[in-house]
Amino acid sequence: MAEKRSAGKLYFAVAFEERQDLDDGAGNVSSGWVERFQSRAGYIDMRGGEAVIASRLQGQHTLVVFVRASSQSKSVTSDWRIRDNRDGRIFNIRDITITPDRAWIDFLCQSGVAEG
Repeated sequence: MAEKRSAGKLYFAVAFEERQDLDDGAGNVSSGWVERFQSRAGYIDMRGGEAVIASRLQGQHTLVVFVRASSQSKSVTSDWRIRDNRDGRIFNIRDITITPDRAWIDFLCQSGVAEG
């Protein structure tokens, strides 16, 4: 059975960032990441499965980042990314799942992959 979640499991501070076109004022447009909000989060490392093991061979790390469900966290899409505020690691969001009790949102993420 899965480990019970509680506020005590939210060890990490993360920022949710969305890609946005930015105008430099001279008519040029560049794309950059804009922080939308910050939240406390917990991490669950993915350890098994062929896809997870194959990703590790390519230098990628797969994990689930979970946060409390809120209007902000429900607005996140897989086009966004998550940044760990402590060490600056970037996690690309691959899938989003709301738990059956609707209290938590799970973000299946990968680190160590090129931005896309």
